[in-house]
Amino acid sequence: MQAMPKITTALMGAAAALALSAGAAYAETWDMPVAYADGNFHTQTAKDFAQCVATGTGGELEIVVHASGSLFKGNEIKRAVQTGQAPIGERLLSSHENEDPIFGFDSVPFLATSYEDAAKLWKAAKPTLTEVLDGQNLHLLYSVPWPPQGLYAKKELNSAADMQGVKFRSYNSATARMAELMGAVPVQIEAAELSQALATGVADSFISSGSTGYDRKVWESLTHWYEVNAWLPRNYIFVNKDAWSGLEESTQNVLEACGAMAERLGTTDSQRLNDWYKAELQANGMTVQPAGDQLKSDLEKIGETMTNEWLEAAGDQGKAIVDAYKGG
Repeated sequence: MQAMPKITTALMGAAAALALSAGAAYAETWDMPVAYADGNFHTQTAKDFAQCVATGTGGELEIVVHASGSLFKGNEIKRAVQTGQAPIGERLLSSHENEDPIFGFDSVPFLATSYEDAAKLWKAAKPTLTEVLDGQNLHLLYSVPWPPQGLYAKKELNSAADMQGVKFRSYNSATARMAELMGAVPVQIEAAELSQALATGVADSFISSGSTGYDRKVWESLTHWYEVNAWLPRNYIFVNKDAWSGLEESTQNVLEACGAMAERLGTTDSQRLNDWYKAELQANGMTVQPAGDQLKSDLEKIGETMTNEWLEAAGDQGKAIVDAYKGG
């Protein structure tokens, strides 16, 4: 069964109109590294965005998407774009929280647990994030959320105490901290390396969406997925500021318009696929269920601790984002 719908058709409608106004002075090719598998909906959204740009610029700008960390590993992508080794890239936003707490606004546990709330939080945080990225020689283009995060394990979990000593795959500061507060042992593992890590016992549990579990066929190693809706982390697409400045204004307009369309349709795709991914996990033998009362209560207490820690680390900027989100 093909899970990933093509959004190219919708994007092409916008691009066709834009093509009339695009007038780059020369043909150019941009390599775009991404960390996730070719079949992942984020990667497919990026590819459709690239096709929209090619059509909208009349072929003057071609963006070539390199999946699964094949051009640069996931943890290398942002630096590669900052330094001009690649002109554009995609990365998990919260993977850079160690640089600045602002990058972790989307991974504050139980702050935004639905697509509607995640959109409000993104709106509240986007101006600050744009400013931070500008200071890092990056231009923010668009962002798409993952489905809500759930807890994967190879055994039944009734409480956080059942995670004591378990090797827990972390992908950002928030997941590492959650592991510590549960008594688990955090192990940093990129998505492209997850299947092997699970198969070899490097990790036995992690928190992520149904998308990651489906992409990496985690049912070959794990048995349970608990729906906890901890947060909806975001991927974001950014451009080297020097490369951006070198584009004709009309070409910049095409990228902005295609990015806005990709963000909207990618988000719709994420939401539509959420239940599909869970059904696929179940169809492949995993137990898929909501967290029980004790596990949910334990995680919410951990979430309160992590929220307070993030607000303290993020300072006035973090407080302003949360206040804008809650007041919006």
